[in-house]
Amino acid sequence: MDTQPVIVIKNLYKSFGTNEILKGISLTVNKGENLVILGRSGSGKSVTIKCLVGLVKADEGEIQIFGKETTTLNNEELNEIRVSLGFMFQDGALYDSMSVRQNLRFALKHHTQNLSEEEIEKRILEALENVGLKEALDKMPAELSGGMKKRIALARTIITKPEIILYDEPTSGLDTITSNEISELILSVQKKYNTSSIIITHDMPCAKITGNRILILKEGVINAEGTYAELEKSDDEWVRSFFI
Repeated sequence: MDTQPVIVIKNLYKSFGTNEILKGISLTVNKGENLVILGRSGSGKSVTIKCLVGLVKADEGEIQIFGKETTTLNNEELNEIRVSLGFMFQDGALYDSMSVRQNLRFALKHHTQNLSEEEIEKRILEALENVGLKEALDKMPAELSGGMKKRIALARTIITKPEIILYDEPTSGLDTITSNEISELILSVQKKYNTSSIIITHDMPCAKITGNRILILKEGVINAEGTYAELEKSDDEWVRSFFI
């Protein structure tokens, strides 16, 4: 794995009113690395990636993506960087009124101009093949199981061929077998496309399967960092509580 950082966050602070969510967190994601961020509800996991993509404005701190300081960029400049980012939302966020094909086509057309119809269809089929769901091409979201919706959401994320993917609770609401399948898919996407990713999760099997490195957030600060094997043997009782 390359040690060249694609994301650098330094001393990030974010409060909502009097509620301090992030209290000076710093982290790095290297090229080709899956970084897992663990933490209890309210610890600041999702706010971190929302600050990263500009959905939430940080109060203080630096955010660099591909070496560019993003906190000072205007919307147009931010959008240029966002083209290289993929975001898999917790609920999948598929459009219910569109078929799977239309959902993927919409994402591709919105993201990439001047593709021929032939190229669009090829990319749609390739993305579905990569998540093992070619047969769902003309189904509506209402016809899909929870696990299938997650797979389609992943297909929609990778169809634009992003360099960085942000996963927000990718296995939430799924049974153990389906969760493991989604985790394995995240791993195969990393290997096939050499993506760099941040994976927000509280699912320990997902963290174990997907994470090259794990950070644990506690009340807005990074409490621990290491591999799954290292953190599992931690002397810190609170850190170990995640692994029980």
